[in-house]
Amino acid sequence: MNYLNLDKEKTSKTIFEFNVLLADYHIYYQKIRNFHWNISGHNFFDLHEKFEEMYNDALTKIDEIAERILTLRFQPVSNLTEYLEISNIKESKTDLSDVKMVEALLEDHGAILKQMRKVVECADAANDEGTIDLIGAYIRELEKTSWMLDAWRKRSTQTMEKQEM
Repeated sequence: MNYLNLDKEKTSKTIFEFNVLLADYHIYYQKIRNFHWNISGHNFFDLHEKFEEMYNDALTKIDEIAERILTLRFQPVSNLTEYLEISNIKESKTDLSDVKMVEALLEDHGAILKQMRKVVECADAANDEGTIDLIGAYIRELEKTSWMLDAWRKRSTQTMEKQEM
């Protein structure tokens, strides 16, 4: 029964990219937990709290992505071994400085945003508005978080005009 009225072959391309995004989010989630546990120094309180906010958000998205895959009548990838194999995100060391942690997360955000756009592209080709809507909101939220982290790591003397895009 195809109650969603979506083409299964076209949707399967979306699912492939969705599973990569799911893997990305699992590795990203664990990286943020790592940073939350291991942050130290002058920025401990600010980043410890921010990282907790971020990993809670990532955990919600992991569940929503998996449930969207199930809604589309496919099965989400659910093994850590597979996540490590297909993810665009790599694990991090625990002994990074606060600035290096934020830079690592900003790099991950770039990879996740790129993967989200692949999901949207496939979903668009499959006329899957539900997925486009879900991921569109994720893109907007991650772009805002990226801007905030980038602003945090800048020296107070830097201005928007002096930045390279």
